[in-house]
Amino acid sequence: MSVVEFCQVSYQLNQRLLIADLSFTIFSGETIVLLGRSGCGKTTTLRLINHLLTPTQGEVRVEGRSTQSWNPIHLRRRIGYVIQEVGLFPHLSVAQNIGVVPVLENWQPERIRSRVMDLLELVGLEKSISDRYPHQLSGGQRQRVGVARALAADPPLLLMDEPFGALDPITRVELQREFQRLQQQLGKTIVFVTHDIREAFKLGTRIGLMQAGRLVEIATPAEFERSQHPEARAFLSARD
Repeated sequence: MSVVEFCQVSYQLNQRLLIADLSFTIFSGETIVLLGRSGCGKTTTLRLINHLLTPTQGEVRVEGRSTQSWNPIHLRRRIGYVIQEVGLFPHLSVAQNIGVVPVLENWQPERIRSRVMDLLELVGLEKSISDRYPHQLSGGQRQRVGVARALAADPPLLLMDEPFGALDPITRVELQREFQRLQQQLGKTIVFVTHDIREAFKLGTRIGLMQAGRLVEIATPAEFERSQHPEARAFLSARD
């Protein structure tokens, strides 16, 4: 079943074409990794999915409906969003940060507390940190809290924009393993942005390679290995 569809989507800003004629489908339960160099349009593509941006041409559909026909608030509450710098609210505790969307959805306080504790355990954090504030956490802990917050209202779709890019190599590998475990356990549909070919191969069920706003290859890791596209060969050679 398709969760997200791009139908001949282009996006232009100040006469500059950032996305050009993007057409592909993301299916339920898969992890699509958008791979590409800085400035190739990966983050713009994510923002088109949750309607932070509106296509100049074409249509993005989520769950069969154009993003422009959704109430933007309702759409975004069905989508978890994790970014590199996490974006936790500094004045809120860990528990309050994780509970932001459930509070907006008018969940009962006891249900929110129970969900927060379950999520801390799920992402591998001690429940005792629930009263701490972001500045009291390590980078890896903050990133885990960011993932927990994105999962809080159990959205079917997760968007992850280079979520591990700012972490040290050891923590990054640990969180990649944690991500794999979570995906096996939860079966979410995930769009994951990275410029790291190793990360793409480790986490993606399919890899979408972007270059200058265009999707030049979309393939399973095994298929990607055999790609003859020059940009794909460049990334593959960088892995060695």
